[in-house]
Amino acid sequence: MSENKKPIVIAVTGLNAIDSPGPGVAVIRALRDGIKDPIRIIGLAYESLEPGIYMDGICDKTYQISYPAAGAEVLYQSIKFIHEKENIDVIIPNFDAELYNFITIAPRLRSLGIHSVLPSFEMFDARDKLNLYAFGKKHDLLVPKDKAIYNVYELNQNGEDFGYPLVVKGKFYEAVVAYTLEQAQKAFYKISGKWGLPIIVQQFINGTEVNIAALGDGEGNAVSIIPMKKMYITDKGKAWAGITLEDDALLDLAKKFVAATKWRGGFEIEIMKTANDELYIMEINPRFPAWIYLSAGAGQNQPATLVKMALGEKVEPFTTYDVGKLFIRYSWDHIVDVSNFQQFSAFGSL
Repeated sequence: MSENKKPIVIAVTGLNAIDSPGPGVAVIRALRDGIKDPIRIIGLAYESLEPGIYMDGICDKTYQISYPAAGAEVLYQSIKFIHEKENIDVIIPNFDAELYNFITIAPRLRSLGIHSVLPSFEMFDARDKLNLYAFGKKHDLLVPKDKAIYNVYELNQNGEDFGYPLVVKGKFYEAVVAYTLEQAQKAFYKISGKWGLPIIVQQFINGTEVNIAALGDGEGNAVSIIPMKKMYITDKGKAWAGITLEDDALLDLAKKFVAATKWRGGFEIEIMKTANDELYIMEINPRFPAWIYLSAGAGQNQPATLVKMALGEKVEPFTTYDVGKLFIRYSWDHIVDVSNFQQFSAFGSL
């Protein structure tokens, strides 16, 4: 490979590698493993203490961008400014809350030469927590009953309808299993204070937690599917260890979802598998999960494949993956000089 070849410049969000990590660092690791051409990674961070900003070998340069609440136009102007300096080829957003803005500005970014692989608004809305039960009924997929509520007093009725335990969920993130009305009320205030209203109350399904990371081509075909069983779960419900599974029923479920939505890009299906082998879809996240590096370890590098798709390469669906590949997440203290933090905080780039 020629050292003088222009690198592919890829911008990535989601650099908060904390106890409830964003996918960004894992996506970047997969890109560096899976793309043989030279690449340059541009990190896009919301806060100055996101660990991915400072980790060695992750981002070549990082810029601060505004929170999604600032709107699509502010985001567009920020990306346009960064693009003028960095000449971005591909952009990979990794947070649910930012995707609406990125989908909105995707055509304008494309006119600048910035490629992406994102779902349409129709796809994005179909799997929304507020619409998921109706989507499941329409496409013969098992989804727990749920209801969106705007007032804590509505929990009384939902407790009677669903019984306890029940699940209290935020519209973007976080879920709490509540075993009493008091626990449900506490979860309502905590999650609504962080993510706003509505809150989703969902029927509790007992079983084994299984996740699927997949990649759709936008034409109804699944390019890649990696099923994973959670082996260690944090108090926030995040997988801290997991293992790839061989299960045709899980593969068929992912294919069914992709065919129904014609999903374009990466996504994650969170599933509860009951003792009777029923597969209940708990959530569908419209981006790569934080454990996406396991796809690279299992032989189906989804982030690297997405970049190929973004750049117009024809990719064939993967047909095999390594079963029994285990990921174990860990934490370590990364030491940086305060001058780096000051640089990023003051000037918005590092």
